[in-house]
Amino acid sequence: MTLIGWFQILLYCAIVVALVKPLGWYMTRVFSGERTFMSPILRPVETALYRVGGVDEKREQHWLTYTVAMLLFHVGGFLIIYGLMRLQALLPLNPAEQSAVAPDLSFNTAISFLTNTNWQNYGGESTLSYLTQMVGLTHQNFLSAATGIALAVAMIRGFSRSSMRTIGNFWVDVVRCTLYVLLPICIVYTLFLVWQGMPQNLGAYVEATTLEGAKQTIAVGPVASQVAIKMLGTNGGGFFNANAAHPFENPTALSNFVQMISIFALGAALTNVFGRMVGNQRQGWAILAVMGVLFIAGVAVTYWAEANGTATLNALGLTGGNMEGKEVRFGIVASSLFAVITTAASCGAVNAMHDSFTALGGMIPLINMQLGEIIVGGVGAGLYGMLLFVVLAIFVAGLMVGRTPEYVGKKIEAREVKMAMLAILVLPLMYLGWTAVAVVLPSAVASMANAGPHGFSEVLYAFTSATGNNGSAFGGLTGNTFFYNLTLASSMFVGRFFMIVPAMALAGSLAAKKSIPPSAGTLPTTGGLFVGLVVGVILIIGGLTFFPALALGPIVEHLAMNANTLF
Repeated sequence: MTLIGWFQILLYCAIVVALVKPLGWYMTRVFSGERTFMSPILRPVETALYRVGGVDEKREQHWLTYTVAMLLFHVGGFLIIYGLMRLQALLPLNPAEQSAVAPDLSFNTAISFLTNTNWQNYGGESTLSYLTQMVGLTHQNFLSAATGIALAVAMIRGFSRSSMRTIGNFWVDVVRCTLYVLLPICIVYTLFLVWQGMPQNLGAYVEATTLEGAKQTIAVGPVASQVAIKMLGTNGGGFFNANAAHPFENPTALSNFVQMISIFALGAALTNVFGRMVGNQRQGWAILAVMGVLFIAGVAVTYWAEANGTATLNALGLTGGNMEGKEVRFGIVASSLFAVITTAASCGAVNAMHDSFTALGGMIPLINMQLGEIIVGGVGAGLYGMLLFVVLAIFVAGLMVGRTPEYVGKKIEAREVKMAMLAILVLPLMYLGWTAVAVVLPSAVASMANAGPHGFSEVLYAFTSATGNNGSAFGGLTGNTFFYNLTLASSMFVGRFFMIVPAMALAGSLAAKKSIPPSAGTLPTTGGLFVGLVVGVILIIGGLTFFPALALGPIVEHLAMNANTLF
């Protein structure tokens, strides 16, 4: 570890924190229906979309209606992606003449992108046409991100409203998020990426002659527009197979730094939206502090593990840290920081191969995902996931003092606690269950590139990533098989929607409650005690449900790689 390395980490954190208030202020106005500086341009477009869609923007929805609208919206998204992939050989904008995608892979990819996971069992440049990349994947990147943010805002309304049966209008929230937040930022962001050297065209792949005289095909296409939303919307799916390690998808150190900032920007700002909408911005800062404690701890461990390498590498004379699987233009610190950011934020984009990290360095991304990716998390999903843990922490505090727990003026009772636990426990059910099946099924074991504890980690990582809607992978696992395409798709579906439904039920329950003023016995929820309590509850629940399986692979592997030093 170096001083300049820590300076990069602290600079990154400072910029993200600096963006929280202005972005939070802007998004609060957008979702409250207030006028913004973009209104003169976008308001006519917004009202036209409502007229075409038959949406009454003043008519709000019950939590159940809101949730059903969201689910039906995703049915349409699935059909669009699946249809484009199966028919792409017959459709235009296919200069590489890509053939139709297999049914099981099309099914997996459609589920992946509509759940904001972007797990990719294929190489984008060798499998998909430009039309599929743009109309199917980039289009869905916008809508899945907008859905996550809309759901988070609906959850916030549950806490901020009193004695109401509605939590907003799903169609209005999605339109406003897309028009006023995602599109304007992505237009500017795309131009920046093009300036940095990222392709943005519809031309044919380029044929080049190498110095040795061999012929090489260089893939190009509408890359910058997809990368902008995949980072801002924490989608993560790459235009190229190598994702953000590819020089056309992440050309420079500056593009890398800006991409890392964009992954956290909206998710962190939503904590400020929460504080503003409940009438106390300190509530939002407290939640961000919980996220920050867990994030800094993860970065410190990963950076230390990668900077120190292993006893085996040092014995071979490969000192100076573990550079295997990392881009020289980024180095250890930017690769380690990116890995923690992308798994804390449910993004899944990678600028280094996580499969090549040291055992402990690779364990932190697993921890981030198995906690439910609540450390900032996916846009929207991270906040409502964190609020589920806050509900449990408040419940625990109430048990300790023997009174009904309260949070931002709402009593937390049995129904809310049950919904929170249901949403949280569905995650380990999927990734632990499917991992158990995969490590004993011969056809699934055959996809593992490594035997022993690291092979186990590859499988566990895949199902954890899918269930947590992250999308990154330990690249040693061959996922494009019938078994993995179906089981990973089921994990992605359950991880997304079986968490959303209880969360929306909780929001509806809270919105219907009366707000009560704080009393002498109310637990303060804006200070260090509350932050420590929530962090403790998160780690305890993680220790009881997630970490036993998590520790088996990476820790055994770490002991094996450092046996000479330890014994």
